[in-house]
Amino acid sequence: QVQLVESGGGLVQAGGSLRLSCAASGIFLSGKAIAWYRQAPGNQRDYVAVIGSDGSRNYADSVKGRFTISRDNAENTVYLQMNNLKPEDTAVYYCRLTLYDNWGPGTQVTVSS
Repeated sequence: QVQLVESGGGLVQAGGSLRLSCAASGIFLSGKAIAWYRQAPGNQRDYVAVIGSDGSRNYADSVKGRFTISRDNAENTVYLQMNNLKPEDTAVYYCRLTLYDNWGPGTQVTVSS
């Protein structure tokens, strides 16, 4: 059974940093496309970033230059390094295994001004 679990969320002041983790069980993430999404209260779930099966990376314009997605095959984990956080980054962050459309339960990120 494939499971994804996010961690690393929390409360941080504007300008601060957090690193989110998406750990997988039941599947090896190497060579798989993994994406991060986020959902603020009352809003739809929005795309944030993706690391492709070939290691290519793509970001939403709103986070480009501030967020970095990476994969550690030995840890079977995908990370989202978030720098220079802004209050508008406040949301629940989810990772998604695009191959089977698996989602984790999410981790809350709150950025105070």
